[in-house]
Amino acid sequence: MACRLDSSCSFRFVTRILIAGIGGASLGTEIAKSLRLCGGYSLLGCDISALAYGRYSQVFDSTFVVQRDRYIEHVLEICISEKVAVLIPGAEEPTRLISGARERFIERGVHLGLNTAGVVAQLSNKRRCFALLHERGLRVPATVSLDSPSALERVNFPCIIKPAENSGGSAFVFFARSKKDGEHYAQYLSAQNMHPIAQDYVPHDKGEFTVGVLSAPDRRIVGSIALKRAFPSKLSIQSQGADFLISSGISQGHIGPYRDVCSVAEEIARAVESAGPLNVQGRVDQSGQFVPFEINPRFSASTYLRALAGFNEVDRFVKLLLGRETQSPIVVKSGWYLRSLTELFVADGQVPQ
Repeated sequence: MACRLDSSCSFRFVTRILIAGIGGASLGTEIAKSLRLCGGYSLLGCDISALAYGRYSQVFDSTFVVQRDRYIEHVLEICISEKVAVLIPGAEEPTRLISGARERFIERGVHLGLNTAGVVAQLSNKRRCFALLHERGLRVPATVSLDSPSALERVNFPCIIKPAENSGGSAFVFFARSKKDGEHYAQYLSAQNMHPIAQDYVPHDKGEFTVGVLSAPDRRIVGSIALKRAFPSKLSIQSQGADFLISSGISQGHIGPYRDVCSVAEEIARAVESAGPLNVQGRVDQSGQFVPFEINPRFSASTYLRALAGFNEVDRFVKLLLGRETQSPIVVKSGWYLRSLTELFVADGQVPQ
């Protein structure tokens, strides 16, 4: 397969990488595409679904279907049999599972392309995450845990109602104009065994950004990059009305020198003691301050756009983990980075039963 080269990449080593979670338009496939820009990697992918898009997309050298009921054991077996050097989670659930079993991989010599256990645990719960940032003096939207009906008395409307966990990609995120709306959505999430929180709604008219901050294992910041989101199509919109917009997990827009925005994201990375990839989503409020509303301790599905722009954060982190840190400068190419859907045909008989 022909590979486009990035100046920070090297062909000196061939490193075997396993990406866990490779569904279509997912974080996992975007990570693989980022590494394909470099060469020097043998890319393996795994997923619990035989229909995962990445299994048929030609970006991987080989793929595996993982048994759901013994997920960690099966992934570890693949790492050992395939001599995997680095395992990178490609979705929120693999991140949580692999982080919880990290010692099992490390003791078998597998490096993990994710943040520390403490950061993953702290940031995986939005209530704890924003409480921590508030305690450390960072500006965040008011966030209230809706653990009882009376909690809504402390909520400013309109607001966002979402789960405290697993809300990446705007999953189960609702706009509530009134207390009645808040009660309805909170009851719905609670009935699904999700723990709802309410968060102040920040309008998008001043700009919404997704920002990647990469920190080394020793917590020093390697670099950051910001994409100002554009909404030219419903691909990037989860829902909208006359007075609100909730973005989807599919970002596109303008990458450029948004230094003020990146500075806030880097401050967040330092505050949570990040030692790996961190993705910060937020909006600029009426005072001109960038305010985060979602923080995830992993790579973003925008990581391939960032690699195209000149900051291949996945490649740089892999090299850091393996002691091959590159000293080449990060030179970001300002411009518009757009996305669409890709179709794929898979013949009968090619999908495992």
